[in-house]
Amino acid sequence: MGRRERYRIEGPGGFGDAELVALILGAGIQGRTALEIAAGLLERFGGLGGLHRRQPHELMLEVGIGLERSVRLHAALEAGRRALRAPELPDDPVQTPIAALRLLEPGLRGLVDEELHGLFLDRRRRPLALRRLTRGSDAFTVVDPRQVFRIAVGVGASSLILAHNHPSGDPEPSAQDHEVTHQVARAGRILGIQLVDHLVIGAGAFRSLAEAGVLSPWAPAGPAWTGASSGVLSPGIGDTQGVCGRPCPR
Repeated sequence: MGRRERYRIEGPGGFGDAELVALILGAGIQGRTALEIAAGLLERFGGLGGLHRRQPHELMLEVGIGLERSVRLHAALEAGRRALRAPELPDDPVQTPIAALRLLEPGLRGLVDEELHGLFLDRRRRPLALRRLTRGSDAFTVVDPRQVFRIAVGVGASSLILAHNHPSGDPEPSAQDHEVTHQVARAGRILGIQLVDHLVIGAGAFRSLAEAGVLSPWAPAGPAWTGASSGVLSPGIGDTQGVCGRPCPR
């Protein structure tokens, strides 16, 4: 019985890591089976845990791994990572920074580059969608408010919450974080889509820019926001006093 047929009948329980990788790779090459190539990859990069942190060009260092196979393997591992980190969106309204953090933090945990994610909410502040908006370097990411609100309009959101990680582990908001919040909140006022909060997530701790006074304080969800007063940046946008310093829940 072939490996694929065995997987179909028995499922993955009886397969070792090398066999699973070999299934992704497909056939071997002359003088080397797919299982031998898979075993070589796992030994070179320290098992599955090390393998998923490698880029396609690094995977190609192993004999028998060309561009096609390296991309296929990298994509399969990335899909698995996303499936594990993607939270199930609840039906209950998101009413506090902690509630927002529980949905946004898993997708930003342990990343080596800075990413901005958005949680899009309906008029009662129930989650509609969770999206990765931008990806930058280990120091910063460029944010285009048009991209943020293109998604918001597409999913019919009435409000949204932003969150991004600091790969350095320091959750303190930067001047650029304040400026991004300012830009997105201003665009939201024009469109009638409220920026409820912007969370900055570090190593085991986070900061809420709403609780810092950069945005209006959290309030219970109610009728659709009009943009008349809620979500307006406070005059002291540069003031970081009162930033939420509670640890991230697990």
